[in-house]
Amino acid sequence: MPNLRIPPGRAGRLWLLRRLESARLAADLLDRKLRILHREQERLRARTQGTEAAWQTAWRTADTWGLRAALLGGRRELQTAARPPSEVDISWTTVMGLRYPATATCRAVPDPAGVRWSGTAATVAAAAAYQKAVDAAVAHAAAKAAYQAVRVEVTATQRRRRAITQRWIPRLEEALRVLIQRLEEAERAEAVRMRWADASRG
Repeated sequence: MPNLRIPPGRAGRLWLLRRLESARLAADLLDRKLRILHREQERLRARTQGTEAAWQTAWRTADTWGLRAALLGGRRELQTAARPPSEVDISWTTVMGLRYPATATCRAVPDPAGVRWSGTAATVAAAAAYQKAVDAAVAHAAAKAAYQAVRVEVTATQRRRRAITQRWIPRLEEALRVLIQRLEEAERAEAVRMRWADASRG
């Protein structure tokens, strides 16, 4: 926390009151941000669990078909059935100033012109199953990245809120209490001096 440079006298009281008002407003805004982020975090946690389950299921299916294709057609057929790498399209979203992936879709690259892939039925099924597994993996990766981004932001926001509510606001309140006490003591001392001055003149 920065050192307090409080103006002297009543100006300092006003200065502290304004800082306290700003700090409490900041704490309220961080509370609101945390509530929104917590809801989003729970939604993304559920989505991540769902996409992970879908990915694991798709990968097991693809692995089964891949084994069948290898047994029926051999390694050479699997190599000739290989497709070009897929491309991934990512759409982004923003919540409370935090940007993270909303969705990710996998787009298979078209086969080169004039090329026709051939193979056993198991090879064709394996290729389709592996494409589905890649689609599921991409969706899971995007969901997991979004969840991690929100989780990190929740932790950082909680840290900032604690700094304000547990350190900054109490420090300002204590400084205001001490300043008000000093001002009241100064006013009492001034009142005593005024009475003495009146008494001496009388």
